[in-house]
Amino acid sequence: MFDAIAPRYDMLNRLMSFGMDRGWRRHAVDRALIGRPATILDAGAGTFDLSLEAWRRSANAPRVIALDFAGEMLAHGMARARRDGADVSALQGDALRLPLASGSVDAVVSAFLPRNLDSLPRAWSGFARVLRPGGVLVILEMTPIRTPVFRHLFRLYFHRWIPWVGRRISGHGAAYTWLPESVDDFPTAQELAQQIEAAGFVDVRFRKHALGAVAIHVARRP
Repeated sequence: MFDAIAPRYDMLNRLMSFGMDRGWRRHAVDRALIGRPATILDAGAGTFDLSLEAWRRSANAPRVIALDFAGEMLAHGMARARRDGADVSALQGDALRLPLASGSVDAVVSAFLPRNLDSLPRAWSGFARVLRPGGVLVILEMTPIRTPVFRHLFRLYFHRWIPWVGRRISGHGAAYTWLPESVDDFPTAQELAQQIEAAGFVDVRFRKHALGAVAIHVARRP
């Protein structure tokens, strides 16, 4: 599915978020860069939006590893990295079976990946394994809105408008029907924070954006 939508993925992200996703990514990257990490893993890197943002905004030229399961996503991301002259390495692999040594990265960043995983506890455990002590985890993800009025408006937008636009631009309606469905059953921001803390992370905190539809979680490996 993600291979199929790779050619139009970036454009649809901008349309669906009205361009706000760029700001969310900048906020997420800035949290990860506070400790001046030497090695950053972008898990579920897609077409490298977060990877390239990390490379551009860092003052110390970190090594950025962009991991994704979909080969077409990585191919589009590498084309973007070459155009920008960015030092980003592509790695095809499963976020639940990270092909990296324990304690090998200083920061793990991820945007809109967890909703697509079969096991969130395994994801948090894997991220903790590859992080060095003191390393930072930053997760940017959509979360369900519980406020009744906003929830109703959001569902209209997400369950009607998003599939319609996605089907016409990407030619792959199933992908953009899956997107709203994956948010409906996803944990709230508070529940996600509790899961991350239960996996052994400390200093877990989050900030909501877009009326609560998006949250950025930050945590540290002790």
